[in-house]
Amino acid sequence: MLDKDIEKILVSAEEIDEIAKRLGKIITEEYKDKFPIVIGLLKGCVPFMGKLITEIDCHIELGFMDVSSYHGGIQSSGDIKIKKDLNIPVKGRHVIITEDIVDTGRTIKVIMDLLKYRGAISVSVVTLLDKPEGRVVVLDPEYIGVTIPKEFVVGYGLDYEEKYRNLPYVGVLKPEVYSTK
Repeated sequence: MLDKDIEKILVSAEEIDEIAKRLGKIITEEYKDKFPIVIGLLKGCVPFMGKLITEIDCHIELGFMDVSSYHGGIQSSGDIKIKKDLNIPVKGRHVIITEDIVDTGRTIKVIMDLLKYRGAISVSVVTLLDKPEGRVVVLDPEYIGVTIPKEFVVGYGLDYEEKYRNLPYVGVLKPEVYSTK
């Protein structure tokens, strides 16, 4: 039913599995003796974070923040809102922020700066999707699943008006779905 609204698939379920394995292996090696806090930015991170952490073979602690800059639209508003803050102290800890997509970079930059201000030893970003053409701040995620073109994507946690998050892949939403609003 949801597939009818998708113009094309950019990242298949199988590709996502391979990305999680590849990034999990790298993170395991780099953080094996550091006990990092893996922070997910809700809600989009949930599918990717769930898959990624099963591929990380070292001790980690999980945390979540609910942060938004989209507010229901198809473009970042630039207005960053923290709806749920982290309930774990980061002072003296290594932090890995898990994202579904890094687009403009505004939200992730604000959160990185906040965590550094709170005393994190290091703050890195792992993202399923990187969309550098959309970047408006200087930001290069340390761990990138795949780089995608500047298209409006949904699926695997990414949404349009809270819909399509449950697709097992990442696809380009047909423009007619969101251009009639």
